[in-house]
Amino acid sequence: MEILKVEGLTKIYGKGENEVRAIDGISFSVEKGSFVAIIGPSGSGKSTLLHILGGVDRPTSGKVFMDGCDVYSQNEEKLAIFRRRQVGLIYQFYNLIPVLNVTENITLPVLMDGQPVNEERLSELIKTLGLSGREKHLPNELSGGQQQRVSIGRALMNAPAVMLADEPTGNLDRKNSQEIMELLKLSNKKYGQTLIVITHDESIALQADRIIAIEDGKITRDEVLRK
Repeated sequence: MEILKVEGLTKIYGKGENEVRAIDGISFSVEKGSFVAIIGPSGSGKSTLLHILGGVDRPTSGKVFMDGCDVYSQNEEKLAIFRRRQVGLIYQFYNLIPVLNVTENITLPVLMDGQPVNEERLSELIKTLGLSGREKHLPNELSGGQQQRVSIGRALMNAPAVMLADEPTGNLDRKNSQEIMELLKLSNKKYGQTLIVITHDESIALQADRIIAIEDGKITRDEVLRK
């Protein structure tokens, strides 16, 4: 079953001689519950693509369908709701709120959405992420690996249809990197969430079900590794 469909996606920055096609007519679809790695050199358009998929950055042209919904046909209010409920975004630099503790950072998207916190889900996430006993810690009291676990918890708290991770292990050592990937794969299998990861790390890409390679804003390779 198809969860994500991209048609003729283009993103252009600048005009005339300064025009840059960050994304240049990309089309692909992603099956529900799959794990896709997007790879490519710096400046290839990977992060731009991820931000467009996540409802963060509007395309110049083309369409993004998430679970059958035309994402960018929505107004800004509905687009904000889409970002909170349908997509879990994980960044390389964690993006935690420094004055909020672990529990507050994880539950922030739910509270911003005006929804009650699912305490059972919160408890399960904290346990699964290995954050038990650190619920009241502030980000600056945590290691890099722990901070990334909190950002994963925040992304998972609303049970989004799709998890989008932009270089989620870029700031971590090899041991922490693999632990974070195991947690992301666990969310992919345990919760059935579709996982799309941007990475420069070939060893991470090879753990995916499918690899999409991008260069100069175009797809240069689309390979299924396992079904």
